[in-house]
This record gives sequence, C-alpha cells and structure tokens, in this order.
Amino acid sequence: MHADSRGVLTGAHFLSGNEACCEGALAAGCRFAAGYPITPSTDIVERMAERLPLMGGTFIQMEDEIASSIAILGAVWAGQKAMTVTSGPGFSLMMEHIGLAAMTETPCVFINVQRGGPSTGLPTLPGQADLMQARWGSHGDYEIIALVPNSPQECFEMTIEAFNLAEKYRTPVMVMSDECVGHMTEKVIIPPAEEIEVTPRRYTSLPPGQYQAFQPEADLVPPMIKAGDGYRIHVTGLTHDERGYPVINAECQDRLVRRLVDKIRRNAQDIIAFEEFNTDDSDIVIVSFGITSRVAFRAMELARAEKLRVGLLRLKTVWPFPEQRIRELAGEVRSFVVAEMNLGQMVYEVERCAGGRAKTLLAPHAGGTVHSPQQILDVIREAAR
Repeated sequence: MHADSRGVLTGAHFLSGNEACCEGALAAGCRFAAGYPITPSTDIVERMAERLPLMGGTFIQMEDEIASSIAILGAVWAGQKAMTVTSGPGFSLMMEHIGLAAMTETPCVFINVQRGGPSTGLPTLPGQADLMQARWGSHGDYEIIALVPNSPQECFEMTIEAFNLAEKYRTPVMVMSDECVGHMTEKVIIPPAEEIEVTPRRYTSLPPGQYQAFQPEADLVPPMIKAGDGYRIHVTGLTHDERGYPVINAECQDRLVRRLVDKIRRNAQDIIAFEEFNTDDSDIVIVSFGITSRVAFRAMELARAEKLRVGLLRLKTVWPFPEQRIRELAGEVRSFVVAEMNLGQMVYEVERCAGGRAKTLLAPHAGGTVHSPQQILDVIREAAR
C-alpha cells in the first residue's frame, strides 16, 4: 500500500466501495469509529478496526447499534471526528441518536449500506428503501444531509464530503450506499493529502465565561469547544437556549428549531449535487441514484438507440432534494421516469416538484437484485406513448 506520512493511502488502488468509505473517512480526519457487525457493512468496521490504531485513532465494537450511535456523539464532544456504520435494522435502532445529533448540533457521519427489508429482510442482497427513513426517521422537525454514491470512487469522495458537510453545518450527515456499491471492486484514485480538501472543526475564539455553546454565527452555525478546554457547558436533547440550558416554551422551540432547519435549507443549493446526461434535448428524463443509476444509464442508451429522446438526472445528494432542478426540467420535458430499488419513495418527491407539468412514472424494484436495463426501458416506452 502507498501511504503518506499520516498513514493515509495515496495513488491508485483496487478497493471495494466499503473499503473506500473507510479510506475516505481516514482522509477526512476521522479518528474514532464505533460499530456493531451487520451485513453488508461489516467490512467497513473491520477495516477501520485495523487501520485506525495505526493512525492514532480508536475503533470500538459496541454491544449494539444503539450504543454505537451514542458513542460517536460523545467522541465528537471530546474533540474527535467520528462515524458509525450500519445497515437495515441497525439503521432503525440509530434513529433516536440521529435526532439527538441534530438537536445537539453534533457533527458526525452515519454510513448505511442498504439491503433489502423490512426487518431482517435480505442481509446479503441490495436495496434502496431507506431514503425516506433517512429524512424522516427520527421524530420532530429537523433537516438532514444524505449523499448517495454509485461507485467505490464516490464512496471515497463522498465520505470525505460527508465529514466536511458535518463540520461546516454542525449536523449529522449520512452516506446512503447499498450492497452492490459497497461490495463492488473498482479502481479508486486517492490524491495526496495536500490535494484533499478537509474542513476543520470550527472552534470558538471566545474565552470561558463568554462562550455560549449554541450561540450561532452569521451562517446560523455555532462554533464548538471540546471537553477539557476549561469551558463549562450544558448539552441536552431538550429544547434549549443559546447557553444550552433547557427552556420549555413555544418561543424557544420556535427560535431553536427554525435555526436547525434554516441552516440547511438556506444553504441547500451549496449542498445539493447531481449529474446530468442528455437532458438538454430530452422529452423524458430518468431520475435515479446509487447502483440503480448505473443501470439507468444503460437504459438511456438503449432508449436513444430507439430514437427516444431520453436523458438522465443522477442524484448525488438526495437530502436536501434538488427541488429547483426538477421544477426547471418539469417545464422542459414531457415525463420523468424514477428508477429506484424500492416500490416508491423518491418518486413522490419528483412528482411533488413536477407539480403536474410533467408526468411522473415509477420503475420500481423490491430489491435482492438490481433492475435490468429492459425493466427501465419498458417504463420509458410507456412514458413516450
């Protein structure tokens, strides 16, 4: 392995998506990970358990996913960049602590290598049915950031981006991979460390006595401190004021929760990422993400061979959702075909944003395998009628 002086890999490597997530986390500065084995994500934590100690970091196998998701929050307040990894039922167990991270503005990363569900479902086979859970799984009002890689290279890059976004907005960020992307092996280019943009934690410059843990700066994001720096702070999941002290009334709730939501919504256009193919001359646009977007690309090629004017909008960010771009395209195309490995989730977001100006059709798949290009092509033909 080619590694720099910090132990981070550099150069070209053949890595699985899961291995690439590990290397991306290390390159981003992650030095604490907690997890519990669960297929198909276990090889990420196995690699973290091997690699983190060599770089001065810590990996802890906790007794379950609930313990794993709270351990990383503690590590962050102790000054570390931290992440956990899971799939399926484990993701469900972590929902309470995702909400706690949102409320306490704890920057951290959750990697979910999706599999078929519900319940135990298909532990070793792919799914893409956790997207709405990622957005709405914990209770209350909050916004979330969720990225969707479709290759090992993007697993590396998006894990770095997840850490950067977490630090920039003091929020939990999710990498919503899937079993196929997690287990496929492709060439991954890892640049030298000096070429990788890493967002440092924003620490306060105020002395103890003047600092308030939840007093936002102009961008609505408060700077942090870490345990042991001489600051006395209160961190709670209760509705709290700028000091962190519980204030149980409607006025404080409105002020706090609006800020938690607005710090993401007001910056949505800086967070959202997507890729377009042939959308400039299309009558029909496929919307897809993750492993399914690779199949959808082939379906687009087959449709164009039949003289159908079809493009592809590949989502790299599902939350925040690219509402503005969907609305723009809805005024230019006849139909959207949403290809996703579930029986209908993101299709409803596309339909909502299209607002009746363009038809929205679903190319569903219940999981366990990927779509065939023909399955998506059949829905494209239906949209063209």
